[in-house]
Amino acid sequence: MAMNSRRDFVKAVGAGLVMPALATRARAADPLKVGYIYLGPVGDFGWTWAHDKGRKAMVEALKGQVVADYVENVKEDASAIPIIKDLAQQGHKLIFTTSYGYMDQTIEVAKQFPGIRFEHCTGYKHAANVGTYNSRFHQGRAVEGTIAGMMSKSGVIGYLGSYKVPEVVMGVNAFTLAAQAQNPKITTKLIMIDSWFDPAKEAAAVQTLANLGCDVIAQHTDSPAGLQVCEQRKVWCFGQGADMSRFAPKTQLTAIEDIWGPYYISRVKAMLDGSWKPDDAWWGMKEGTVVISKYNNALPAPVRAAADKVIAGWKDGSYDVFAGEIKDQSGKVRVPKGQRMKDSDALVMDWYVQGVRS
Repeated sequence: MAMNSRRDFVKAVGAGLVMPALATRARAADPLKVGYIYLGPVGDFGWTWAHDKGRKAMVEALKGQVVADYVENVKEDASAIPIIKDLAQQGHKLIFTTSYGYMDQTIEVAKQFPGIRFEHCTGYKHAANVGTYNSRFHQGRAVEGTIAGMMSKSGVIGYLGSYKVPEVVMGVNAFTLAAQAQNPKITTKLIMIDSWFDPAKEAAAVQTLANLGCDVIAQHTDSPAGLQVCEQRKVWCFGQGADMSRFAPKTQLTAIEDIWGPYYISRVKAMLDGSWKPDDAWWGMKEGTVVISKYNNALPAPVRAAADKVIAGWKDGSYDVFAGEIKDQSGKVRVPKGQRMKDSDALVMDWYVQGVRS
C-alpha cells in the first residue's frame, strides 16, 4: 500500500475509509512495515525524489522482509500530526519523517506510540523511541564552491536558499568559504524564499540572482526550476539532491546527490535484528550519503582536479572548509586560526561568513 498523497489521505478520512489498526500480535512471518512522510512530490527530482530512491533501495535490499509505504506532499505544520499518527495506527513499526519542519510533530506522535520507532531527518530533538539523521551536505557545497570560485568571471556568485536553518546556513557558508579559497574577492548574493519546494518562487529568485550579476548559482531548494532559468540565461549552476543535468544539460556543472539508501538499509536491518537504538547520525562523503555527480564537459582539467582534491580531503579527513580563521559578516572571529569548528557548533550555525550579501 503506497499512500500517494496527503490529498488521498484526507479524502479517506472524510469517507471514513481509514484502514483499522493492525492486530498487535502479528505473525512471525509478517514483513516489517516501514512508513515515510515526504515534504514534496516523489517526482520533484530533488529532495523527496532522493529519499524515495533510498526507500526503494532499502526495499530491494531487504526483499521479502519489509514493506514500505509513504505519504507525499505533507505540510510542515500541525496537519502532519494525524498523518504520522495514521502510519503508526496502520502497523508501521518504524517511521521516517524526512524534513526539518516535522520535528515537533514527530516528537508529539512518538509520545503517544512508545512502542513504535521514529527517525527524523535534519532535526535535533530526541526521545527513547526517536532518533535523528542528517547528511553532511556542506561537504558537497564546498566542492561546488571550489568550482564556482574558479569558474566565476564576475567574482559574484549566487545562492538560492529555502529557510535560515543551520542546514542551509552551513551550505551557504561552505560554498562561500570554498570559493574564497580560490578567489579571496568572491562575494555571494543570497536569496531566501521561505520554502523548500516552490518552482515559481525558485525560478523568480534565480532570475533576480542572474540580474544581480551572479555568473555561478547554487541552490538549496528542491525543484529544477532554477536550473531551467540558468540554462536559458547561460549561467553556470549546480543540481540539488540529484543529478538535474536533464534540465540544464549545458550549464549544470555538477550536482550534490543525496544517497539515502545505505542509511535506510542499516536502520531497518537494526529493527529486524532487534538492535535499533535512537541515534544522532550525521553521515557524509566518507559513508557515501553525499555524492558528486559527473562533471560537465566544460569544466577545465585544473578545476576538476581541485574539486577532486576537496572530495578526497573530506573522505580522508585532511580537508575541512570550516577550519579557521573564519569571521562572520560583522568581522567577529568565529573560528580561530589553526582550529576546526566543532560539529556541535556547526549544527546550530545561524550566522553568515564575510562575503555573503543577503
